[in-house]
Amino acid sequence: MYKFRYLLISILLLSLNISAQIVDYENVCLDADEQKLAKLINDFRKENKKSRLPLSKALTIVAKTHVADLQNNKPDTSICLTASWSNKGNWTSCCYNKYILKEECMWDKPKELTKYPFRGYELSYFEEGIIQIDSLFSIWMSSDETKDMLLTNGNHSSKKWEAMGLAVGENYASVWFGQRADAAGSPPGCETIKTVGIAKTEKSDNIKQQKYYLIYGSFTLESDAKEAVKRFKNSGLKEAEILASGDRFRVSLNKFDNLKDAMSFKEKLTATYKDAWILKE
Repeated sequence: MYKFRYLLISILLLSLNISAQIVDYENVCLDADEQKLAKLINDFRKENKKSRLPLSKALTIVAKTHVADLQNNKPDTSICLTASWSNKGNWTSCCYNKYILKEECMWDKPKELTKYPFRGYELSYFEEGIIQIDSLFSIWMSSDETKDMLLTNGNHSSKKWEAMGLAVGENYASVWFGQRADAAGSPPGCETIKTVGIAKTEKSDNIKQQKYYLIYGSFTLESDAKEAVKRFKNSGLKEAEILASGDRFRVSLNKFDNLKDAMSFKEKLTATYKDAWILKE
């Protein structure tokens, strides 16, 4: 069966020469998901006899800016990996792929964004459905290369992490590591300040209510999508419907007003629908 859930983990050793530049460090913060991911990483390191990593304002700014660019501008298309940056911001754009490594673009990125004067290294992640931290971390724990990077083992054994910054968006996550401490200190939790970080913003009361769809799959032919909807309705999923997206036809098993209900419904599905994922619109 064709799997309709796309996961992409990009482990990117990006050498970053960073020089001083004026940026706003006052409003950078970590939301609940980001704090949870930081704790999971540090707990994993502690379990493996590695020191806990201080959180870095500068590296968090880089991570949040990158996640926001990926989420909003989608530079990771075609052959471009998630290390890519769009041409829609105050940075140098680039398409980063395994065939043409534009390392100078990667080296200069934090130089364009922060005052952190040392190299940095990124672990990035993409999920077509809404990122769930426990699931993300489980996927990382299934990859020896990812674990080696988190612990500076294997190919990363010459490194010693001294700082970490991270960001989690709806579909992207980015974690940056540095081998020197960040003089700017650690970002606070977003619950302690009024302004949230770069990658996420609070919803205004007048913004249209979001819907969460539990997606079973995507079809190129509308006739196939209609047949799938008919089959699901006959099996008791009366809310099944088609969501057209470009030249694809997604099949939704059900829709919800909030993520909690969508996740609860997904957990109760049988193994037949184990590849279903959540789409926010």
